[in-house]
Amino acid sequence: MKIVIIGGTGLIGSKTVARLSVKGHDVLAASPSGGVNTFTGEGLDKALAGAEVVIDLANSPSFEDKAVLEFFETAGKNLLAAEKVAGVKHHIALSIVGAERLPRSGYLRAKMAQEKLIRESGIPYTIVHSTQFFEFLGGIAQSATVGDTVTVSSAYFQPIASDDVADVMADVALSQPINGVMEIGGPEPFRMNELVARFLQLANDPRKVIGDPHALYFGTELDDRSLVPGAGARIGSTSFEDWFDHAPPRRSGVAA
Repeated sequence: MKIVIIGGTGLIGSKTVARLSVKGHDVLAASPSGGVNTFTGEGLDKALAGAEVVIDLANSPSFEDKAVLEFFETAGKNLLAAEKVAGVKHHIALSIVGAERLPRSGYLRAKMAQEKLIRESGIPYTIVHSTQFFEFLGGIAQSATVGDTVTVSSAYFQPIASDDVADVMADVALSQPINGVMEIGGPEPFRMNELVARFLQLANDPRKVIGDPHALYFGTELDDRSLVPGAGARIGSTSFEDWFDHAPPRRSGVAA
């Protein structure tokens, strides 16, 4: 069948494209660079013609509160309208574990607005709530760095490898819509500051990591349940050590 992946050239998108293509499906990796832009609506009708499944992996180019809300609302409305015209049978979106529990975060409020549009669209859907990716550790460290010190939350989180996320997205694309939310996460929880420190140490990065329960993550304070999946979540198989051992050689805290 024809499957359109919005954001199909990104980290999760490219891996999902590869998994579905090898199974013989007609997979279109849609992106603005290829003439498909959900925010402007450019190229959507042509891209979605004949599509049975759409996976939305697009992300906002700006994380500023107003801009990110405008992106997810506008892009969501444009994409869902085009899907109705095309007769898409399954809309799949990737969102974030804990988004509904953290309303003080502008980014997560925007993701919840996106999810509301999906639920009210009338198109059969599956929303996948994922925990943070191991690949984000360097970015978390960089965003929290002042001088040689990294100050991050000491709350628990349960990160997952991007390969495990792509496995889930491919499986969901070939399954029936659940018209609800499924959660996925990594194999074990960590204190955020402890895993960031471990990552930097393995990357031979000399920065010092401080855990602060009041340090903000995407503009909001966390507790030990904020970013941890609940019972019944699908758990990835890749441990942090296995991920790090096989990750591309971008192991400085800045570039991971």
